[in-house]
Amino acid sequence: MKLFRWTAWLFIALVSVWGTAAADTVTVTDMAGRTVTAPQGPDRIVAVGPGALRLMVYLEAQDKVTAVEEMEKLNPTGRPYWIAHPELARLPRCGPGGPSAINKKPDLEALMASTPQVIFVTYMDAELADAVEKALAIPVVVLSYGAFATFDEAVLDSLRIAGRILKREERAKAVVDAVLAMREDLRQRVDGIPEEGKPGVYVGGIGYRGAHGIESTEISYIPFVWTAARNLAEEVPARIGSHVFVDREVLLGLDPDVVFVDGGGLALVADDYRGNPGFYAALKAFQNRRVHVLLPFNSYTTNIDTALVDAYAIGRILYPERFADVDPEVKADEIYSFFVGRPVYREMARDFGPIGRTAPFLK
Repeated sequence: MKLFRWTAWLFIALVSVWGTAAADTVTVTDMAGRTVTAPQGPDRIVAVGPGALRLMVYLEAQDKVTAVEEMEKLNPTGRPYWIAHPELARLPRCGPGGPSAINKKPDLEALMASTPQVIFVTYMDAELADAVEKALAIPVVVLSYGAFATFDEAVLDSLRIAGRILKREERAKAVVDAVLAMREDLRQRVDGIPEEGKPGVYVGGIGYRGAHGIESTEISYIPFVWTAARNLAEEVPARIGSHVFVDREVLLGLDPDVVFVDGGGLALVADDYRGNPGFYAALKAFQNRRVHVLLPFNSYTTNIDTALVDAYAIGRILYPERFADVDPEVKADEIYSFFVGRPVYREMARDFGPIGRTAPFLK
């Protein structure tokens, strides 16, 4: 049986090579520093690893995808690219996916069965990528979002690299330009606000290898960075990395003016609020009902579109006079339509509630 499988794989690989021999090729340096030559404008691709499929959708190349990871099928909530393209769920699987599969040898049989001409993969080291490419005789292009749960310029470089291979250079440029333009718009809106004029803010309920409650937060929380918000988590002592679990006594000491709750952890925060009313009553944000719900953007790495949506909602809440022309829900669908090709805010709000709303569990 194994001999038959390997013979079949070799045949498919030869067909793939013959089918693209006359096609143009392009040579790129991928995000693992590897030099990769691939057919330019391939008709059949797979994208594996955190966020890889999302980049294909951003580049309007979802029609070229021949298989998807099982993880994408089993847990689609909170990922606009998947919500916008339900046809992806009908594709065969190309492996399990998920955090446990990061930088691990993929399911070679499932990948080969999907007959891709190019394999895009995130967060794989050069040695393993070389081994997979050699075993399958198919170009493997490593992409990256940079550090998890943050925004790194690496993702923009990944879009450019994938755009060259897919003959989507103009689309890649449009996506990169849109991200940079919205970040600049946000910067200009908050420019000149003195530090003493900024409320102290905190975001809880951040997902980190699962759902968590109010103590789970981010020091480098992207929407806060983009709106120059005064993130009190930066004052947490003895922290390592961007994600931290804040001790409750420390949170009481920080006593933020405004608290945001990630929609992914909302249910846990609500349960804790009902079980520990005294703790929350001691926080002025809860006393003043300045507790707002955001859409979760960290789902199989960063959904850049949702991070931008959250940033505009935060700006409207913190600095209403500077964001008076922004309707967060209208802005959300404008952003989603551009990035994933469909206005999916209604579906996101169905799962997590309206963006920026006052936390529904408050008395």
